[in-house]
Amino acid sequence: MRRRTVTAGSLEEILRATEPATAPAPASAPAPPTAPSAGAPARREEHALRTEFEFELPRGYVDEAGTLHRHGSMRLATARDELRPQIDLRVKENPAYLSVVLLSQVITRLGTVTDVHAGVVERMYATDVAFLQDFYRRVNSEGHTRAAVTCPHCEGAFEVDLSGGRLGES
Repeated sequence: MRRRTVTAGSLEEILRATEPATAPAPASAPAPPTAPSAGAPARREEHALRTEFEFELPRGYVDEAGTLHRHGSMRLATARDELRPQIDLRVKENPAYLSVVLLSQVITRLGTVTDVHAGVVERMYATDVAFLQDFYRRVNSEGHTRAAVTCPHCEGAFEVDLSGGRLGES
């Protein structure tokens, strides 16, 4: 095999020389250049990193006005998100407070509440906080929100998506 040095001027010559002689492409046909570019974004979307995950709380957060918020979204945690609570005085006084601070940093939306801070997480029901802690672990450690479960009646194994509707609903 012969090696060639490719320069900007000779690149088109090399491409024309390597094309099959039986199917010459007309110079005015713009279809080949547009076809690959139309398919490229679709391939990028398939391999795109998912950084935000939707969830539905088992009970829901009730704000000061009495509005129930159950649907929300959580983003992937960064190293800074996991390091920042270590210097928080509330966490130094009570290490159990770490999950409250951490969840308040990665929850991007809770119903119509977009400013999710530690005070919001503090006022959540314990079942919802436990759900969010497990959801955080699944998203950041395993990279997905699916859980393997077994039916107690038929002992059949299947997966459920924890981010979707409530368990037991179809």
